[in-house]
Amino acid sequence: MTTRQEQILRSIVEQYAEVASPVGSSLLAKVFGVSSATIRAEMAELERLGYIQQPHTSAGRVPTDKGYRLYVNSLAEEKEAQPERRGERALTARVQDAGMPERTIRNAVDTLVELTHNLGIATIGNQLYMSGLSNLFGQPEFMQAGQVQQVAVLLDNLEPWLREAAPNQPLSVYIGKENPVGRSAGCSLIISRFHSPYSDRSYIGVLGPTRQNYREVMNLVGRAGKTLEEVLYE
Repeated sequence: MTTRQEQILRSIVEQYAEVASPVGSSLLAKVFGVSSATIRAEMAELERLGYIQQPHTSAGRVPTDKGYRLYVNSLAEEKEAQPERRGERALTARVQDAGMPERTIRNAVDTLVELTHNLGIATIGNQLYMSGLSNLFGQPEFMQAGQVQQVAVLLDNLEPWLREAAPNQPLSVYIGKENPVGRSAGCSLIISRFHSPYSDRSYIGVLGPTRQNYREVMNLVGRAGKTLEEVLYE
């Protein structure tokens, strides 16, 4: 993949996350200062490589799971420190004065729901706390009954899977078919592992459509895990 193709893929991921509709060549031509024909040729190659696809009813393109994975990996490889954003500051402030551990974790989840507009989750002992279910099923991706059923399968099996698999990375991202259950749900699960009074392998995160602002959501989930660990062990 060329540098320009990588930049075009990044733009498609970010534009699609923002507008929730397939991204066309005309918009990208303006962004990159080239002709629409040039962009169409690059998009055709990205489609051949499996990074984007064309919905049947649109001339635009959307990312595939493979495209999202390349994008997320590129974010993880960025070395420069990111400036603290307002959402991260709000998350830290709300968690610090919550009181008891269970209330603290619930506050962190509820804040993630508010900031990301996804479903928020956390393990509290042997239970899975969830908040923001209406956010998840309010997304345009989940308007079909079959899709909702797949999401429900994922949610039903999420807590036992977390307990058994115990993801070991500080921040883990499971995109679409990478999810261990509900592979056809079209969801991304972004979770942070943290130490708590309940377990050395506690988790907090969000579940939403694969169409995400991954940079922002990954930063927020990562901050939630770090802040909880700091506050719960002060």
